[in-house]
Amino acid sequence: MSGILELICTEEDGTLSFGNYELAEKAKKSDFEHDGDLYKVKTFADITKLERNGMLVYESVPGTAVHKFHATGNGVSFDVEAKGTVQIILGMEEDAEYKVYIQDVNVGTVKTSMGGKLVLSVDTGAEGAAAVKVVKL
Repeated sequence: MSGILELICTEEDGTLSFGNYELAEKAKKSDFEHDGDLYKVKTFADITKLERNGMLVYESVPGTAVHKFHATGNGVSFDVEAKGTVQIILGMEEDAEYKVYIQDVNVGTVKTSMGGKLVLSVDTGAEGAAAVKVVKL
């Protein structure tokens, strides 16, 4: 795995891949259409941010590359690639509880804030990547 050269793309299975933490300077791509929605991505070594129709979907500090991002009404799943530990903010449903899995291990339950933001920390380990799944309870 590595950074997404196009900054954002639709995979053959219909999921999204986005971000490039290897960039020294900020890059962005706007108006990327996927399933009737418009996406905007900003990414580089320090941060990666994805918005759908002007609303936060994903943000990481430092920057990441995200592969196979799939969102449903019940949660999200994706593979995240980075150097070390990253803090990720997901835009989810307001005042809801979610179970978080990292590398298929249940790491606990998180309740979103009034703004619907869910914050989690992911250690990508020696492989530099981790599978993340967030499921609404």
